[in-house]
Amino acid sequence: MRIALGIEYDGSQFSGWQQQKGDVRTVQGCLEEALSKIADQPVQVVCAGRTDTGVHALNQVVNFDYDQSRDPKAWVLGLNNYLPCDISALWMREVPADFSARFSAFERSYRYVIQHRIGRPSLLNNRVAWRYGDLDVAKMHEAAQALIGEHDFSAFRSSQCQAKTAVRDMLAISVTQQGDFIYFDVSANAFLHHQVRNLVGSLIEVGKTVKPVGWMAELLASKDRTLAGPTAPAAGLYLVNVKYPQEFGIPECHTPPVFS
Repeated sequence: MRIALGIEYDGSQFSGWQQQKGDVRTVQGCLEEALSKIADQPVQVVCAGRTDTGVHALNQVVNFDYDQSRDPKAWVLGLNNYLPCDISALWMREVPADFSARFSAFERSYRYVIQHRIGRPSLLNNRVAWRYGDLDVAKMHEAAQALIGEHDFSAFRSSQCQAKTAVRDMLAISVTQQGDFIYFDVSANAFLHHQVRNLVGSLIEVGKTVKPVGWMAELLASKDRTLAGPTAPAAGLYLVNVKYPQEFGIPECHTPPVFS
């Protein structure tokens, strides 16, 4: 049978999601090791989105196959006994055999968080990005709206991106501020490697008024990564939610990270 699992993790001490050769700590490696102990057999998982080194997740969705039925609560409680403290199992569901955490998803949402003040963060170190100096949030939000819709996002993909096409459907994007924190909320059908961090890095150039509001539309049309802003740090990025057709019954996250 096929099982879907939701997990959250602090990505600070992981070399990203994906299992790698050698003695490298990854989310996938730790999760598969714990699942294999519970299942008493080797377990391999498929995830909704492979996060990079230092990136966090509030509701990463994975699936795996197992040949026995087991109470979901027992799975979650047992799994959390074996997982390291920076990964936690949240829920588990039996799903149809055609469910794929990756290919069945139709929307993914990320939040990027900047602590905007003169002093660097200590309590939130590795949990948020940090900037000081003037940033015009209204201009960043306005500039970001040019990205909504289906476009070729080559100007915002990393050179290591292995996707066959750079075309993605940007469903929503906003930039808001609450107190010392600036939030970039982005939803799309799927994302390219470093796409969100590259978008944020370019929007910061608009926020600093180094570039005009219309620059984001120009970048998008150029399809040239070398013209865009720098890649924003990983620490501020969270995979918040993944959406699936209702018939799969996959729980959603409705509480993106908010700091005060």
